[in-house]
Amino acid sequence: MPQDARARLQELRADAAARVTTIDDALEALQHDRSSLSDDDEHDPEGVPLSAEWSRLQGLAEAARSELAQVEGALVRLDDGRYGVCTRCGQPIPAARLEVRPFAELCVPCAEKQR
Repeated sequence: MPQDARARLQELRADAAARVTTIDDALEALQHDRSSLSDDDEHDPEGVPLSAEWSRLQGLAEAARSELAQVEGALVRLDDGRYGVCTRCGQPIPAARLEVRPFAELCVPCAEKQR
């Protein structure tokens, strides 16, 4: 299982890192576009207001960075021999949960308590 988990986590890390890069590039391009417009002319005539697109991209970037951090944390736990063990109660995290959420830190009962 650790080798399978490592391969899956490395794939997720690469995907999340690629999304961060792509979104950061889009944000940089949008910032460039916004800098050439006046404050009251911030609308792309063929699309959404640039501020709405900025907010959307910021949200996507935050989500991708969060996922990347979670995956990297899971890789550290894997290296330390703590992968698949709930960080709150110390019980094993069920394989089915790790299949769905390979970077899970909490078992289902602890995750439900956190909500």
